[in-house]
Amino acid sequence: MTNHDHVKLTASELSTYFMSYLRDTMAVCVLSYFREHVEDPDIKESVEYALRLSEMHVDIDRNLFDEEGLPTPVGFTKQDVNVNAPRLFGDELILQYITNLGILGMSAYSLAITNSARPDVREHFTSCLQSSAELFNRTATLLQEKGFFIRAPYIPYPKTTEFVKKEHFLSGWIGKQRTLTSTEISFLYMNLLRNSLGGALLTGFAQVAESKEVRTFMVRGSEIAKHHESVFRKFLSESDIATPLPWILTVSDSREPVFSDKLLMFHTNSLNISGAGYYGQSMIASPRSDLAAAYSRLIIEVGEYVTDGTEIMISNGWLEKPPSAPDRQDLSKG
Repeated sequence: MTNHDHVKLTASELSTYFMSYLRDTMAVCVLSYFREHVEDPDIKESVEYALRLSEMHVDIDRNLFDEEGLPTPVGFTKQDVNVNAPRLFGDELILQYITNLGILGMSAYSLAITNSARPDVREHFTSCLQSSAELFNRTATLLQEKGFFIRAPYIPYPKTTEFVKKEHFLSGWIGKQRTLTSTEISFLYMNLLRNSLGGALLTGFAQVAESKEVRTFMVRGSEIAKHHESVFRKFLSESDIATPLPWILTVSDSREPVFSDKLLMFHTNSLNISGAGYYGQSMIASPRSDLAAAYSRLIIEVGEYVTDGTEIMISNGWLEKPPSAPDRQDLSKG
């Protein structure tokens, strides 16, 4: 971090550092557990690389909080993970999880850069973006080498350039529906795979959650993921697009607690907030009205799930409050 001449962090920069710290301390817990149980040496190397990145980010964030005179968030610690608990997930799921970390990092850090003013902050998040891209490229290559990589569907190359001439391009309710565009296929495919991974994670989380309330919440999330996956498969199959075969994402039958319920709830809400964002992008990029309507319904369902999760976190004292604007009315009271 370079000298910033005491220019204070903006609200956007404060928010990004706060959320980054929570996510990275959570990642350190999860990856530390994976490191103890992953068997494939190549996948273990990727786990260790991702763990080093997360630990480095945590150290940088702590230094910045100290320099700015800010309280360091609680985040997640060794108390939130039992690395000696029995193995919960198979190697392929672990590799897919790390690949998704790279994807989420690229999305979060690219937004962080555009919302940052201070040069040292932009420099830091640019470095994080580059390391996230490196993590994704490493793991995507490894997925291909291991035979786990699922490619998006193929369609024939177009022979000519065309322009849309009829409003039927936007329809999706009455009469013959047009086939999906490559853009719509891409979003359906990626959302399908994300739900496949998310459903497997929540199945494991439901087994190891300690409270009945959290277990029930995880089971509900797994069922939502399966439902959303079926919606995306249906749209693809109706246009005679080959849907990707399911991943072999192994979840063991272990029920011994691995992560604290606090970590499980934060992790699940974070994944669903990201998922709702991807759905919003998908809806805007999908001109067919039935597709847009489906994404709208799914966003509402995810939003309700996240709200219920947030209420659980608040009732248990697990929701750490981000830096917030002062309540001027309260301050003005005598």
